[in-house]
Amino acid sequence: MSGSTGQDLRGPAVVALGGGHGLFATLQAVRRLTFDVTAVVTVADDGGSSGRLRAELGVIPPGDLRMALAALAADEPDVRDWTRTIQHRFGGVGALAGHSVGNLILAGLTEVLGDPVQALDEMARLLRVRGRVLPMSPIALDIEADVQGLEEDPRVSRCIRGQVAVATTPGKVRRVRLLPANPPASPDAVAAIGRADLVVLGPGSWFSSVIPHVLVPELVDALSSTEARKVLVLNLAPEPGETAGFSAERHLHVLSQHVPDFRVDYVVVDSASVPPGREREHLARAAQQFHAEVRYADVADTAAGSAHIHDPVKLAEALAQLTGRTGTLEPANGAGTDHSTAEQRENTSWQ
Repeated sequence: MSGSTGQDLRGPAVVALGGGHGLFATLQAVRRLTFDVTAVVTVADDGGSSGRLRAELGVIPPGDLRMALAALAADEPDVRDWTRTIQHRFGGVGALAGHSVGNLILAGLTEVLGDPVQALDEMARLLRVRGRVLPMSPIALDIEADVQGLEEDPRVSRCIRGQVAVATTPGKVRRVRLLPANPPASPDAVAAIGRADLVVLGPGSWFSSVIPHVLVPELVDALSSTEARKVLVLNLAPEPGETAGFSAERHLHVLSQHVPDFRVDYVVVDSASVPPGREREHLARAAQQFHAEVRYADVADTAAGSAHIHDPVKLAEALAQLTGRTGTLEPANGAGTDHSTAEQRENTSWQ
């Protein structure tokens, strides 16, 4: 746990695990609490620009990593141009159509430097990121799921492989696995968890962005041994495909089925997503599987309508309560992005 004056000036050491839109929202929140942020990002994308670069060049899929860098980029005039550029996606119908500029840069840096982590650190330097963005694993992974509801007999499961296929399946996902099984963790990610004050898991695509982190043995070991406060942030609503029809309670049960002995300290839930009454009682019992306390807070971006987006300022306030750092939050890392810009970025395709 951090305790020196220098660390206190930087703020608590926060590690955020996830991928895609959910991790983007978490990073937009925690950058308001501290300069010491480490994003640990899933590396199982197989669609869009990321999937093409992964197949053609053998690199780890860069899309979620690029989005995490954009979420933590300094909000300064000269850096904003770079942030918009790495997020820019080529149009047209040629070989570059659909590719993100940032994905191509990360792929190129990885080939030049010979190390994806060095490539990420170099782009982070360009964007003046305070903190780091790291892959969950140094190798590209695949997601495989057992899905029910795709056969005539609803009890029969079909094996579905690939993140895009799992995320968009019309069936009910029951369980997911990583291929290869028991993959190595990024050593720097393990070290970051070990020295963290706060670890945040979620929100995000439950089966393809959240649960994969607890399927990497070294990450689970690090999460079990860290002295950090561990926070699980639930989604605002079920996702079509992956978690259609899931209650908040069901999200916790599914996570517990994948990692039975996992413990967290707090489960953060949007107040409006689980109304007072019996549903909250069920959720409290489900949280007991993790020895966790449920904390309700208004964390939704109401201006986003039906988009189900976390408000970064509200989520930052909720997380600040759990670190013991209450009061007015000053934007860290130059985080002055207005809600419209944050929503636009979060809704950008991240592949």
